Amino acid sequence: MNPMNSNEPDAVVDPLLQDALLKRAAGGKLPCAVAFDVAMRLGVLPDAIGRAADLLEVRLVKCQLGLFGYRPKKSIVKPAESVAPELEKAILAGLVNDRLPCKSAWDIARKFGIHKMKVSAACDAMKIKIWPCQLGAF
Repeated sequence: MNPMNSNEPDAVVDPLLQDALLKRAAGGKLPCAVAFDVAMRLGVLPDAIGRAADLLEVRLVKCQLGLFGYRPKKSIVKPAESVAPELEKAILAGLVNDRLPCKSAWDIARKFGIHKMKVSAACDAMKIKIWPCQLGAF
């Protein structure tokens, strides 16, 4: 049995990870930024945080790309009015099966020194989906 495979009915969460997530989840919700902070502090991959959150029935919210976990709408991303040619080129170069992985979107934001949501807004304008999520939320 894989203790972190949330598809298995008897899957368990490492007690250290469980304690960290439950302490940081307010009202059963864990913001994306907090999930990444927990991953960094515990030295685990983000998808382990996502699987643990799923097993603990903690809801991931406030995606740093603006794609999910916001109210009243789930997403707060709006298409960019225009996309700089260099940014468009970087996005197109990062595509995997016509989608931009979340990790690549973060890397592009870092490379260009822009907010992560600017990358997702550019992708929205270009009709490009961001997938998969590093936390496994989508």
